[in-house]
Amino acid sequence: MSSHFQKLERMYLSAPINARHDALTMKITEGRAEVSARVSPSLHHAGGTVHGSYLFELLDDAAFFAASSIVDDVFIVTASFSIQFLRRVEDGVVTATGALTKRSSSVLFADAALLDASGKEIAKGSGVFARSSVALADVSSYLEA
Repeated sequence: MSSHFQKLERMYLSAPINARHDALTMKITEGRAEVSARVSPSLHHAGGTVHGSYLFELLDDAAFFAASSIVDDVFIVTASFSIQFLRRVEDGVVTATGALTKRSSSVLFADAALLDASGKEIAKGSGVFARSSVALADVSSYLEA
Protein backbone atom coordinates (compact mmCIF):
# COMPACT_ATOMS: atom_id res chain seq x y z
CA MET A 1 0.00 0.00 0.00
CA SER A 2 2.95 2.39 0.38
CA SER A 3 2.85 3.08 -3.36
CA HIS A 4 -0.83 3.98 -3.03
CA PHE A 5 -0.04 6.32 -0.11
CA GLN A 6 2.71 8.04 -2.10
CA LYS A 7 0.40 8.48 -5.09
CA LEU A 8 -2.28 10.01 -2.87
CA GLU A 9 0.24 12.36 -1.25
CA ARG A 10 1.47 13.50 -4.65
CA MET A 11 -2.09 13.87 -5.97
CA TYR A 12 -2.95 16.05 -2.97
CA LEU A 13 0.11 18.27 -3.23
CA SER A 14 -0.39 18.79 -6.99
CA ALA A 15 -4.05 19.86 -6.72
CA PRO A 16 -4.40 23.44 -8.06
CA ILE A 17 -6.25 24.65 -4.93
CA ASN A 18 -3.26 23.73 -2.79
CA ALA A 19 -0.95 26.20 -4.57
CA ARG A 20 -2.17 28.88 -2.14
CA HIS A 21 -0.87 27.02 0.92
CA ASP A 22 2.44 27.91 2.51
CA ALA A 23 4.78 25.11 3.69
CA LEU A 24 2.20 22.41 2.88
CA THR A 25 2.99 18.79 3.75
CA MET A 26 0.97 15.56 3.64
CA LYS A 27 1.77 12.17 5.13
CA ILE A 28 -0.52 9.16 4.64
CA THR A 29 -0.45 5.75 6.30
CA GLU A 30 -3.16 3.13 6.50
CA GLY A 31 -6.27 4.73 7.98
CA ARG A 32 -4.44 7.95 8.88
CA ALA A 33 -3.37 11.20 7.24
CA GLU A 34 -1.60 14.29 8.49
CA VAL A 35 -1.55 17.64 6.70
CA SER A 36 0.40 20.69 7.89
CA ALA A 37 0.51 24.23 6.59
CA ARG A 38 1.69 27.64 7.73
CA VAL A 39 -1.09 30.15 8.35
CA SER A 40 -0.56 33.88 8.07
CA PRO A 41 -2.47 37.17 8.06
CA SER A 42 -3.28 36.69 4.36
CA LEU A 43 -5.82 34.06 5.50
CA HIS A 44 -7.51 36.28 8.11
CA HIS A 45 -11.10 37.44 8.08
CA ALA A 46 -11.99 40.97 9.20
CA GLY A 47 -11.79 39.90 12.87
CA GLY A 48 -8.06 39.26 12.62
CA THR A 49 -7.84 35.47 12.77
CA VAL A 50 -7.68 32.68 10.19
CA HIS A 51 -10.99 32.20 8.37
CA GLY A 52 -12.92 29.07 9.29
CA SER A 53 -13.15 27.94 5.66
CA TYR A 54 -9.38 27.46 5.62
CA LEU A 55 -9.50 25.44 8.84
CA PHE A 56 -12.36 23.37 7.42
CA GLU A 57 -10.30 22.63 4.33
CA LEU A 58 -7.39 21.25 6.36
CA LEU A 59 -9.69 19.10 8.52
CA ASP A 60 -11.59 17.78 5.50
CA ASP A 61 -8.33 16.99 3.69
CA ALA A 62 -6.94 15.05 6.66
CA ALA A 63 -10.12 13.02 7.15
CA PHE A 64 -10.61 12.55 3.39
CA PHE A 65 -7.12 11.14 2.87
CA ALA A 66 -7.35 8.93 5.98
CA ALA A 67 -10.42 7.38 4.32
CA SER A 68 -8.80 7.37 0.85
CA SER A 69 -5.84 5.43 2.22
CA ILE A 70 -7.84 2.21 2.18
CA VAL A 71 -9.56 2.75 -1.18
CA ASP A 72 -7.21 2.02 -4.07
CA ASP A 73 -9.63 1.63 -6.97
CA VAL A 74 -11.84 4.76 -7.06
CA PHE A 75 -11.76 8.40 -6.01
CA ILE A 76 -13.90 9.09 -2.96
CA VAL A 77 -15.90 12.26 -2.26
CA THR A 78 -16.97 14.07 0.88
CA ALA A 79 -20.67 13.36 1.45
CA SER A 80 -20.94 15.39 4.65
CA PHE A 81 -18.66 17.02 7.19
CA SER A 82 -19.35 18.60 10.56
CA ILE A 83 -16.91 20.89 12.33
CA GLN A 84 -16.43 22.50 15.70
CA PHE A 85 -14.26 25.60 16.01
CA LEU A 86 -12.63 25.64 19.44
CA ARG A 87 -10.11 28.51 19.48
CA ARG A 88 -8.64 31.25 17.33
CA VAL A 89 -5.42 30.99 15.39
CA GLU A 90 -3.55 33.88 13.82
CA ASP A 91 -0.26 32.53 12.49
CA GLY A 92 2.21 29.67 12.63
CA VAL A 93 2.12 26.06 11.52
CA VAL A 94 -1.09 24.11 12.06
CA THR A 95 -1.46 20.35 11.70
CA ALA A 96 -4.61 18.36 10.97
CA THR A 97 -4.59 14.65 11.73
CA GLY A 98 -7.30 12.44 10.29
CA ALA A 99 -8.21 8.89 11.29
CA LEU A 100 -10.57 6.39 9.71
CA THR A 101 -13.16 5.38 12.30
CA LYS A 102 -15.57 3.08 10.44
CA ARG A 103 -16.26 1.73 6.99
CA SER A 104 -19.00 -0.09 5.15
CA SER A 105 -19.23 -1.28 1.56
CA SER A 106 -20.32 2.15 0.32
CA VAL A 107 -19.26 4.80 2.86
CA LEU A 108 -16.32 5.58 5.13
CA PHE A 109 -16.23 7.64 8.31
CA ALA A 110 -13.25 9.63 9.55
CA ASP A 111 -12.50 12.17 12.25
CA ALA A 112 -9.89 14.93 12.23
CA ALA A 113 -8.34 17.29 14.77
CA LEU A 114 -6.47 20.51 14.01
CA LEU A 115 -3.69 21.61 16.37
CA ASP A 116 -1.62 24.78 16.50
CA ALA A 117 2.17 24.76 16.84
CA SER A 118 1.96 24.51 20.64
CA GLY A 119 -0.30 21.44 20.43
CA LYS A 120 -3.54 23.21 21.37
CA GLU A 121 -6.65 21.97 19.58
CA ILE A 122 -8.09 24.64 17.29
CA ALA A 123 -10.91 22.68 15.65
CA LYS A 124 -12.21 19.18 15.13
CA GLY A 125 -14.54 17.52 12.68
CA SER A 126 -16.13 14.33 11.42
CA GLY A 127 -16.81 13.35 7.85
CA VAL A 128 -18.68 10.81 5.79
CA PHE A 129 -17.04 9.84 2.51
CA ALA A 130 -18.53 7.92 -0.41
CA ARG A 131 -17.02 5.96 -3.26
CA SER A 132 -17.43 7.77 -6.59
CA SER A 133 -17.61 6.36 -10.10
CA VAL A 134 -14.24 7.92 -11.01
CA ALA A 135 -11.51 5.31 -11.23
CA LEU A 136 -8.17 6.34 -9.70
CA ALA A 137 -6.66 5.01 -12.93
CA ASP A 138 -8.40 7.93 -14.67
CA VAL A 139 -6.97 10.60 -12.33
CA SER A 140 -3.80 11.83 -14.01
CA SER A 141 -2.26 13.35 -10.86
CA TYR A 142 -2.65 9.99 -9.09
CA LEU A 143 -0.98 8.10 -11.93
CA GLU A 144 1.91 10.55 -12.26
CA ALA A 145 3.10 9.81 -8.75
